[in-house]
Amino acid sequence: MATKKKPAAGKAPVTRKLTIKKHKWELPPKGGKMESPDPIYFQNMPYARIEERLKKNDLIILPIGSTEAHGPNACPGEDTFLVTRMAEQVAQKVGCTIAQPLWYGSHPFHHMGMPGTILVPEETFIGMLKAMMAGFWNTGFRKMILLNGHGQEYVIPTAIHQFAKHFQVPGVFINLNWYHAIPDEFNTKDKGGPYDTPFIHADEVETSWSLALFPEFMDQSVAVDTVPRGWMPDGHIDKAGNLLRRPIAWYGQVGCGPVEISAYPEGCVGKSTKADPEKAYKGISAFMDYLTALCEDIMEAFPVGKLPPADQLTQRSPEEIKAVTKKPLTKGWKSIYSLGYPF
Repeated sequence: MATKKKPAAGKAPVTRKLTIKKHKWELPPKGGKMESPDPIYFQNMPYARIEERLKKNDLIILPIGSTEAHGPNACPGEDTFLVTRMAEQVAQKVGCTIAQPLWYGSHPFHHMGMPGTILVPEETFIGMLKAMMAGFWNTGFRKMILLNGHGQEYVIPTAIHQFAKHFQVPGVFINLNWYHAIPDEFNTKDKGGPYDTPFIHADEVETSWSLALFPEFMDQSVAVDTVPRGWMPDGHIDKAGNLLRRPIAWYGQVGCGPVEISAYPEGCVGKSTKADPEKAYKGISAFMDYLTALCEDIMEAFPVGKLPPADQLTQRSPEEIKAVTKKPLTKGWKSIYSLGYPF
């Protein structure tokens, strides 16, 4: 009986159906791994171990966070910890590596002026993302998930496309926003979900996730509530993550509502006192199940050392591509920076 031939890397049939398996996760986690010797974070491992790890899995997760006011009860690193805590458990399961997070991010206009919120200009933020991508690609991690934990999803794709246009090297570069992967998990009670209020910022939803993932950095004894408001009828402008699928994205306007420092000096937009970690466990598990499936599907489509077909992705010469895609420091290898710097 003839055996079915496995498709070559980059030749996998496009009709493959996404399958997401359910896994058992530790919630809440027993602390984080950012200062752990466990072989998870790139910056924490001896380089010899990194090279060994690359032989088994050459996918890296780049957590993209922010430093932002989230109310008196929450830490300013909330958006960063949301993604690192979930990425850590997934990396342990699938064997990929995580980069230490980018702690400072881009912010929309209405965040300007809030104490505790560090605004990075878009050009600087995009430049930093491209520099991270180039550096990790040059090291051998040529499959990357830019895992975003903050409301900057309208900026990150620009960095990916600018990187791709400049270097034109084969690889897998994905921007994943945790709230987009599992939209149904943010439903309010009237739609079968666990929440009384829709997801906005530092509110019932986000605080519930934070309590479930890093309770040691939260203090609900000082939590406060605010009343979200705007100057247009409710229904035009979407809220966090554009999860309500309204006509205008939350970041697609200026002037339809007040800035935070004027309307919400507390740093919370909504009812953070209603937060409960139990409300978030199902959604967190669903996201980590999805991220696991994404990592596994990337590695199945492109096993270690294999990349998408360069002749279908680049207009650079075969000679250029052959040199930069060699294993770093081997004979004939050239660094990605030989293709142009600055970028």
